[in-house]
Amino acid sequence: MPDFETVYQRYFQTVYRYLLSLNRDAALAEEITQATFFAALKKIGTFREDCAVESWLIGIARNRYFDHCRRQKHRASSCALSTETVHDTPDDLYFRSEATGRFHQLLHALSEPYKEVFMLRVYGEMNFAAIAGLFQKTESWARVTYYRAKQKLQSQIREEENHG
Repeated sequence: MPDFETVYQRYFQTVYRYLLSLNRDAALAEEITQATFFAALKKIGTFREDCAVESWLIGIARNRYFDHCRRQKHRASSCALSTETVHDTPDDLYFRSEATGRFHQLLHALSEPYKEVFMLRVYGEMNFAAIAGLFQKTESWARVTYYRAKQKLQSQIREEENHG
């Protein structure tokens, strides 16, 4: 593994964008990103060379985020998906949805791993190889899972448009 300062410089924005995609709260994303790198520094000895550094860090970030959500459970949920507009996402599904809030509800209702793979790809801007590494699956699995998530969302949106 390269020195930790290099890892921090190279992957900070990736981890931050992933966390921001989960909640849309910049302060929370930054706080958990810092906690992620602190945890990674403490766990550097557990890093397995058979996975990508990026995947390892995203895994730590995901666990830190869900730990935060569990701690916040009794309060008004700061872990709900935001309905504010997100610009410049690589997926045109978001833009075709007239009701951004409804799109996020449909996305949030997707079962796992579809929801997380879709969010990692679209909002976390991760490539399929990195997503596959995070789940310890093949790149083909990541592509198919993303495609199926997209199909499910498109189907639900079309169904609502036809009945609405």
